[in-house]
Amino acid sequence: MSTKTTTTTNGDTHPSTAECTVEEVALVVPETDDTSLPVMTFRAWTLGVGSCIVLIFLNTFFIYRTQPLTISAILMQIAVLPIGKFMAAVLPTKEYKLLGRSFSLNPGPFNMKEHVIITVFANCGVSPGGGDAYSIGAITVMKAYYRLSLSFLCALIIVLTTQILGYGWAGMLRRYLVVPVEMWWPANLAQVSLFRSVGMVCISLIWGC
Repeated sequence: MSTKTTTTTNGDTHPSTAECTVEEVALVVPETDDTSLPVMTFRAWTLGVGSCIVLIFLNTFFIYRTQPLTISAILMQIAVLPIGKFMAAVLPTKEYKLLGRSFSLNPGPFNMKEHVIITVFANCGVSPGGGDAYSIGAITVMKAYYRLSLSFLCALIIVLTTQILGYGWAGMLRRYLVVPVEMWWPANLAQVSLFRSVGMVCISLIWGC
């Protein structure tokens, strides 16, 4: 196990985490981190919330068909990239002040961290592998077979809580389930690989490689 340093775009150096002992993860996940990249930007919030709404609407709409069509978050992972690049090209870079804090609609080029957080938003709107939210089926069965109906507010709270319950547990148990490099999830490596591949293609296009 060794410690490396990370160099940001500003020239600052920061210590990075130790080398990963899991070969599959080490081959896909980078060991460095550029802490100067903005994450929770206007673009990330807009595209993240929008992609979550679109995914949950489409999956819920198609799930009631005889041959249901499921759409996974990978579709949004690919679709939001050109939209994010477009927003980075056309949005104004002027800084605005709100509640004593300044922010910009366009803090710089669309980066990989924004791309990742948008995909996390999108994943909140689907069940693993695509499909509608967990509790939609239960609410539908209650109404169709048991003649029990929930108010809109009650149904909304059930859907929201079941969708974000996993993120809550992951946050509370972050020290044991997220931080250790041994606690990896194989299904996520495909998305991480796609993030890196798309990022490298963009860098190659910028530098003409």
